[in-house]
Amino acid sequence: MEYQKMLIEDLRKELDAGVVTSQELFEKFVSLAKKYQGEYNSFVTILEKYKMKKKKDTLVTGIPYALKDNFSTSNILTTGSSNILKNYVPVYDATVYKKLKEAGAVLMGKTVLDELAMGGTGITGHTGVVKNPWDKTREIGGSSAGSAAAVALGIVPFALGSDTGDSIRKPAAFGGVVGFKPTYGLISRYGLFAFASSLDHVGCFTRSVRDAAIVTDIIKGEDPHDMTSLKDTGECLVDSLAQDIKGKKLFYIKEICDRSQYEESGDQEILAVLDNFYDLVEKLKEKGFVIEEVSIDQKLLEAIYPSYMTISCAEATSNNANLTGIPYGPRGEGNSVDEIMFSARTKGFSELIKRRFILGSYILQKENQEKLFLNACRIRRLLVDKINDLFQTYDGFLLPCSGGGAPHFDEDSDKLSDRYLLMENHLSLGNFGGYPSITLPCGFIDGAPIGVCLTGRVKEDGLVLAMAEKIEEVTGLKGQIAGGDQDV
Repeated sequence: MEYQKMLIEDLRKELDAGVVTSQELFEKFVSLAKKYQGEYNSFVTILEKYKMKKKKDTLVTGIPYALKDNFSTSNILTTGSSNILKNYVPVYDATVYKKLKEAGAVLMGKTVLDELAMGGTGITGHTGVVKNPWDKTREIGGSSAGSAAAVALGIVPFALGSDTGDSIRKPAAFGGVVGFKPTYGLISRYGLFAFASSLDHVGCFTRSVRDAAIVTDIIKGEDPHDMTSLKDTGECLVDSLAQDIKGKKLFYIKEICDRSQYEESGDQEILAVLDNFYDLVEKLKEKGFVIEEVSIDQKLLEAIYPSYMTISCAEATSNNANLTGIPYGPRGEGNSVDEIMFSARTKGFSELIKRRFILGSYILQKENQEKLFLNACRIRRLLVDKINDLFQTYDGFLLPCSGGGAPHFDEDSDKLSDRYLLMENHLSLGNFGGYPSITLPCGFIDGAPIGVCLTGRVKEDGLVLAMAEKIEEVTGLKGQIAGGDQDV
């Protein structure tokens, strides 16, 4: 029986019918994780011992899943994929982990991420590089690299991740799966290692929109431990999928999707992405969507990436100031507190992380705050105001997730190109405004998956999921896994 190809409700039926037990399912998925660990490196920790806390029957009761290794799990190693936390075992549970335990879901492993969730490649985790299940010469993207790869391989039907700029949605697109980041505050961040608190979202990877709704229904809700969490309205996201989407209005951004601006460069990959996108737009119009092109000042759009980097580096420096080798991490060498901290942080962090912390410290210096940090916040506000203004007319916006399939490990990106500034970085708009945002598989280019991203109004997660499910029906790319010949 090919359990790794099954969606959550399919597994539920097998469990309820007694065809397989929860423990047997756990053991099968653990076996699959071990089989592919050396090849793809999805996991920091693969759990050997089956544990299920069953308080009530839910759709996920008895079903194994994976958790990004920046969520606190008591008595289970939680490293943030950083050497400075390589031996850290928490004494408390993240709220989402606690909710899944109470729902009867079974944790089978903690997944690799870019160190401290600061990266988009999947190559900076302290345990090594995560490879793309569709093509091992390509990245899977990050920072939630291991979670994306585990779901793409069919090791688990769902996994949790965190998204600060695109860290769920981009690797989901590169892995050919669904990545959903709900409204900011819909899911508690308590127990998530903070990267940039005003941008961090908790979300999930699945192989269908319906499964994303199922998982989000379990983990959403107000949390007294997280003052930014929203009161639960009681909305059932699974039930929301049934709503009619005919006449719903979407827009796409001309300055990002205008084919003519990429033709001169001869970038055939991005032109193929745009052909795929416009073909999808026409099919969605036939299904009842109204989809229109809008224009946004290109200079404002080009400010997304530098504004994101400025805000995120500043907040990351502040949030990680406790990683000194004194309260956390291996103790550094030295004859003074400063020397001990310097030693611990020099040895404990990769070059990428050290650069981000240096940038953040510089941005937060008193003489630089107005020119750098506050101006970045002002740009963020201009962008959010513009999107909110468009949301007075439209129910959401639709854009390609990237300018191509996942990069090859040996590829050099042109960091100054329009593709890099616009096509590769617009997903941060969802974090700037706290909007619900979901990426879906929409095709392949040279054998590599590509995705489309749908973003909607704050607190309209149900509508976003309903529209996304209709897109999924049009693409037909539901439930796919990489290398469909696996069998456990």
